[in-house]
Amino acid sequence: MSTAAVTDKRGSSLRSASLPKWSPWAIAGGSIVVAIGIGAGAGLTSHIQWGLIAALLFVLGTYVIASAVEGRRQAKDRIATSLVWVAFLLAVVPLVSLIWTTVKRGVKVLDPYFLTHSMGVVADSEPGGGIYHAIIGSLEQVGLATLIGAPVGVLTAIYLVEYGRGGLARAVTFFVDVMTGIPSIVAGLFILSLMLMADMQPFGFAGSLALAILMMPVVVRSTEEMLKLVPNELREASLALGVPKWRTILKVVLPTSIGGITTGIMLAIARIAGETAPVLLLVWGNSFINNNPFSGAQQALPLYIYQQYSQSSGSTAAYDRAWAASLTLIAFVMILNLAARGIARWKAPKTGR
Repeated sequence: MSTAAVTDKRGSSLRSASLPKWSPWAIAGGSIVVAIGIGAGAGLTSHIQWGLIAALLFVLGTYVIASAVEGRRQAKDRIATSLVWVAFLLAVVPLVSLIWTTVKRGVKVLDPYFLTHSMGVVADSEPGGGIYHAIIGSLEQVGLATLIGAPVGVLTAIYLVEYGRGGLARAVTFFVDVMTGIPSIVAGLFILSLMLMADMQPFGFAGSLALAILMMPVVVRSTEEMLKLVPNELREASLALGVPKWRTILKVVLPTSIGGITTGIMLAIARIAGETAPVLLLVWGNSFINNNPFSGAQQALPLYIYQQYSQSSGSTAAYDRAWAASLTLIAFVMILNLAARGIARWKAPKTGR
C-alpha cells in the first residue's frame, strides 16, 4: 500500500459527520410547530408563552440532534450559538412589537394638520388639535439643555483625561458616576427647590436646567472614553515641537476624537428628549403656543403624551393623539441616532488598503 493511500485513509477516518447549513432553520421551524401544538393543546392563549416554548425546544433540539450527528463537543458550540440567537430574538421582538404598535396606532391622526396646530381651545376629550406647541417646547428645552450640558460635559472630560490628578479628579469622577444613575425626578426636584427659594413660576428654561443635569454625566463619560482612545504619540509629538498643551488639545486631541464626541452628545440628546418627570415638575404644560422658554409654562412632547393618555377620561381622540405624539418622538430619537452613526462613520479615520 502506498504512502498516499495511507494518508488518504487516515484523513478520512478523522472526518466526522456534520449537519447541513439549513439544519438550524429546520430545527427552528419544527420547534415552532411543536410549540404551537403544545400551546394549543394546553390551552395557552398568549403568543409569548408559545414563543418561549419554541425557544426552549429549539435549544434542546439543537443539542440533541447535534450530539447524535456531530458529537458532544460540536453540540456545545451549536447550543452556545442557539442561546445567542434566542437572546437576540428576546431583545428584538419586544422592540419590533413596540414600533409596530406605535406606528399602527399613531398614523391615525398623524398628518400635516396635527404637526402644525396646537391644542388651543380643544378639550382633551374632543377630536382635533395637534402637537405644534409641544414640538416647539421640546426643541427649545432640549436645545437649551444641550447648549448648557454639552460644553460643560466636554470640558469636564478634558480636565479628567488631560489634567486631572489627585483628590479633585477622583472626586469629580465619583460625582459623575453618581449623577449617571440618579433618577430624573431628583434633577427636577433640585431645580424646583431653587425655583421655590427664588419664588419663580414654571417656565421652559427651568426644564432645560434639569435636562442639562441629566445630560452632563452622559457627555462626560462618552467624551472621556473618546479622548482616551487618542494615541499618546500624537500628544507627545505636538509637545515635542514646543506647542503648548492647551493648543495641543485644541488642534490635535479634539479633532482626532471629534466624531466620537459628537456621537456621544447626540446620544445624550436622544436620552433627555424623552424625559417626562422634570418637565412635569418645572414646565407644567400649556395648551397654547409659547415660543418664549424664559417666561410662562410650556409644553413638551413627553409631557403631552402623558397628559393625553392619563387625563383624557377614556377619550379615543386623546388616545390617538398620544400615540401619534409617541410616534413623532420615536422618529425624532431615531433621526438623532442615525445622525450620530453617520457622523461617527464620516469622522472615522480612513485607513488605506
